[in-house]
Amino acid sequence: MCSLNAENSTQHGNTQGKGLNNGILFLLSMPFLVGGSVAILWYKKYRQQEAKPPVLK
Repeated sequence: MCSLNAENSTQHGNTQGKGLNNGILFLLSMPFLVGGSVAILWYKKYRQQEAKPPVLK
């Protein structure tokens, strides 16, 4: 679907253009969400290892 057709359909009350825009935004946000989740998990694991006190014998 071309962008002009999608824009005209939303102006006339059709919801297919909104669905197309929502799908594009969803696909755009996925790499950021996955990357952010991996970064948060890595940061928590790194902070957990650093916080352990050394064992003295």
